[in-house]
Amino acid sequence: MIKVCDLTHHYGLRPVLMNVSFEVQTGELVVLLGPNGSGKTTLLGCVAGTIWPVRGHVEFDGVKRRESADRELAIRKQVAYLPDNTWLPKQHTGREFLLAVGRLYGIDDFRLFEHADRLLALFHLEEQGDALIKSYSTGQLKKISLASALITEAKYLLLDEPFSGGLDPAGIVALKSVLKRLAADEQVTVVMTTPVPELVEELAHRIAILREGELISYASAQETKAIAGATAFDEALQKLLYPETSDVVAAYFSEVSDE
Repeated sequence: MIKVCDLTHHYGLRPVLMNVSFEVQTGELVVLLGPNGSGKTTLLGCVAGTIWPVRGHVEFDGVKRRESADRELAIRKQVAYLPDNTWLPKQHTGREFLLAVGRLYGIDDFRLFEHADRLLALFHLEEQGDALIKSYSTGQLKKISLASALITEAKYLLLDEPFSGGLDPAGIVALKSVLKRLAADEQVTVVMTTPVPELVEELAHRIAILREGELISYASAQETKAIAGATAFDEALQKLLYPETSDVVAAYFSEVSDE
């Protein structure tokens, strides 16, 4: 499992995360939610090991990140982290990129070739798979990025905004189905961010809600609604994250009416 212990981070004098602690059990899909600037991407980066927190630590299966070079390397072999804006080798084909990533994770070539074919088919990239990545549309770039995370067959998937970036309806449906199946059948643990309440309620076992760098709730969608005293999940999010929204909207239309 993943254990986040008293994580605190800041950039200069500005605190971004403050004493954040939670655990993600094996096979769970957890979504990080919060307003812009609430620390979601920083938190995911700390879990992924690309950001070293000012205080606190992250554990994978009881092993702390950066405890030793050997243990850190062992963790990295089990973790696939996909940032929102992924660097891609534009002068190579999508298939070449997938094969290169798979080999980094030590996957057997024959297994890798077959998996690459399945991923290209999953995201409707069969025709583009052997074209240079620089020729891809925005949505196709997002799809090949997602495929590169999935081809690792990693035990832990850390995904920043996987459903954004021009992903078309077919891609959204495919990704939802894959994430559900991986968490349910193959004991893959997923931590991700997404601002879409419908996706969160449908996919997440638990939701970590951040506000101003603090973890204010860590619960299932049903429990989150109960905490907020709401009947709908989007209503619960509004109450927990944006309690002033109704007043702001009312004030906006009031000023329009006065004109």
